[in-house]
Amino acid sequence: MVRAIVASTLFVALVLVGLAYFGAQDQVLRLFAWIDAQGGWGPLLFILIMALVVVFLLPGIMFTTGAGFAFGVIEGSVYVVIGTTLGATCAFFLARHCFGERAARFVRRRARLKLVSDELTAQGWKIVLLTRLVPFFPFKLSNYFFGLTQFSLRHFVGGTFLGIIPFSIHNAYLGSIAADIATLGVRNTDRAPLEWALYVVGFCATAASVVYLSLLAWRALSKYTEECGNRGS
Repeated sequence: MVRAIVASTLFVALVLVGLAYFGAQDQVLRLFAWIDAQGGWGPLLFILIMALVVVFLLPGIMFTTGAGFAFGVIEGSVYVVIGTTLGATCAFFLARHCFGERAARFVRRRARLKLVSDELTAQGWKIVLLTRLVPFFPFKLSNYFFGLTQFSLRHFVGGTFLGIIPFSIHNAYLGSIAADIATLGVRNTDRAPLEWALYVVGFCATAASVVYLSLLAWRALSKYTEECGNRGS
């Protein structure tokens, strides 16, 4: 699990380096500059874009880190959480009301999928929360899957909202640090060594919290799955 967290952090860092190397960051910066130029509409536009990214299963790492780059850690994290939750809810609705009974029957006919639907539904929002805290869990696909199961909308939204907060802050923090590094010498954002040290300590604390929560989530989810497997055997 720790390796997974380290790998995800390195992946985000490599993406940022790759963007800088190939110059693709200019397109992203133009998009966020356009969003910022919209004034009070900017955050709303970003939230809607973030929701569409989730619905259409697009890579979201550029937007979660970009939010920290453009809006800062706190505001960026808030917008990411709201947009991601909105997108996940839309995907949930699409699966439940547009995919039809045939897709739902497909889930019920598969023993393991039916087990998740029947047994884990009783745990409600806790199961949804745990899946959001596990690194590399197929988040976007699971939104549609949950819509085909018996999970209630209230539990799905609540578990999703709470579960995506740690990773949203983690990625927004990376984007915020990247913003400070990218603008050195461009704007008056010179920071004292103590400020940079506090920045690094804050990021390490955030990453450590994500690791700890992920370990707890992995253990709890494994426990639930094992118990359900024993009942189904």
